[in-house]
Amino acid sequence: MPPRVVVHAGFHKTGTTSIQKALDAHRAVLAPLTIQLGADMRGLCEAARIYSVSRSAFDLGYIRYEAAALAENWQGTLLLSSEDLAGQMPGRRGLSSYDTTPQILAAMTEGFRAARPEIALAFALTTRSAAPWLLSCHMQHLRATRMTLSAEEYAADYAASADLTGVIAKIADALPGIAVQELPLEAETDPLTALLGLVGVPPDKLPAMPHKNRSEPDALRAGLLAINRSDRSDVDARTARKALMRKGRP
Repeated sequence: MPPRVVVHAGFHKTGTTSIQKALDAHRAVLAPLTIQLGADMRGLCEAARIYSVSRSAFDLGYIRYEAAALAENWQGTLLLSSEDLAGQMPGRRGLSSYDTTPQILAAMTEGFRAARPEIALAFALTTRSAAPWLLSCHMQHLRATRMTLSAEEYAADYAASADLTGVIAKIADALPGIAVQELPLEAETDPLTALLGLVGVPPDKLPAMPHKNRSEPDALRAGLLAINRSDRSDVDARTARKALMRKGRP
């Protein structure tokens, strides 16, 4: 059989942490499947993030190079999983959508096939309903950046970014002849089960999907927003956010 690769390329805040925690904890059980998570392919993930901001031909070549280097070093079936392969999350670095994801995944495909022309390749992307996805993204920005928009303001300003199914359609257009599958977080079959099914893992070998990144209380959201809107320095605001997150309440 030709070597096979399934790439779980995001999106952010769609259960990716839960999927990756389960994959990491069960690497031995899932062998001989080879699993590569973000920490295992830092160069490729970084290349995708950089290109999503720069949009330069040079950085697109960086993606091809990192994908080819990765493809040279494995046999059998490989499962990649990192939301960073979709690029930066909308709301970061001036980005308002995943509009570069099709180009990123097309460049990855070119790199894989340059190194291994016989490769059998497929892509999977987890999705989530618009309202909870926007709320989760907003919370992530509050924790990690100096986000000053309220949840309502963020949802209004970034509503278009929540059309994740539309992005997947554009990915499929950019990758003719390659399977591109949507795995909704709210589907009856959880996305981990669906993802492992794509690489032929039988149901009786599936690990349970843990629940990470649960929704945060409204008081915590309000407290983080108040810190970000304050006149504190960026350093002091970062310290205050970390302290608040440790306490879990304002």
